[in-house]
Amino acid sequence: MFQNDRSVGKYVSFLYRQGQAYVSNRLKPYNIGSGQYPFLLALYRNDGISQEELSAQFMIDKGTTARAIEKLEKAGYVLRKTNLKDKRAYNVFLTEKAREFQPVLYNILGTWTDVLVSDLSPEETDMLFVILE
Repeated sequence: MFQNDRSVGKYVSFLYRQGQAYVSNRLKPYNIGSGQYPFLLALYRNDGISQEELSAQFMIDKGTTARAIEKLEKAGYVLRKTNLKDKRAYNVFLTEKAREFQPVLYNILGTWTDVLVSDLSPEETDMLFVILE
């Protein structure tokens, strides 16, 4: 049942926007935007995947992926290499700079989680994760 003052979507949207602002602010010194860090996370799990696979994974268009990867490439975090089987496609690889940045990024994201659960007991935190999952 929808009630104007009690909308789950409203609160999820608010948390998303606050999270993006928090992370974006902390990534600024590293020349990474809030739209690029998810690509780094995907590459930490699967280095060398294609831009097309990244687009599919995030369910976004290829142009958006290409722009995000281009920004990460210009900042020195990734390298694009032509796919040997399909010369029109690119595979994306992490640089040493990106590998060194991994614990920093995980710390930034973990700190945001800590902020979100700071007023919850361990039991409430566990319940929150169960509900969200």
